[in-house]
Amino acid sequence: MPMPKSVTKIKKDGIEFISNVDRAQYTIQELSRAALKDVGKFLRKRVVQELKQLPGMKKHRRIYNLQYWARRKEADLQIGFKHEAWYSVNQELGAKGMPKKGILRETVFKHIDDIRRIEGQYLSAIEDENRALGLIDEDEEVGDEEFT
Repeated sequence: MPMPKSVTKIKKDGIEFISNVDRAQYTIQELSRAALKDVGKFLRKRVVQELKQLPGMKKHRRIYNLQYWARRKEADLQIGFKHEAWYSVNQELGAKGMPKKGILRETVFKHIDDIRRIEGQYLSAIEDENRALGLIDEDEEVGDEEFT
C-alpha cells in the first residue's frame, strides 16, 4: 500500500477540516512491520547460535532451516523451522525418545529486553516523519538465508 496523501481537506459550512489520520495510521503500521522484520532477523541469528552450541548439532545442516515471516496483512511475526527440517522440529517440541529442548522458546524469553529495544527504536520514530520514512521498507519479508 502506498503512502496516503499527507492531508485530507474537507470544507463544510465555511469551516475547513484537515486530517492527517490516514498518513499517521500508515506510518504506525509500517513502522511496526519494519520493527517485526528486525526482530525476526535478530531472533533467527540468536536461535542458530544456540543450536550450534548443542552437542552434535554442527554436523546437522538442516537444523539451521529456521525462517521468519513478517506478515503485512496479519501484522504479526512468525518464526519457526521450515517443513523439511523435521529434526529441528523434534528437537524443539520433543518426540518419542527425544526430549523437548525448546531452544526457540527459550531464546525468545532470554532476549525479551533486546526485542523491546529493537521495537522501541522503530516506534520512537513516530514523532519524526523523515526518520520514520527512512526506516520503512514496503517489501514483504521472509528471512530464510542458509546458515552453515
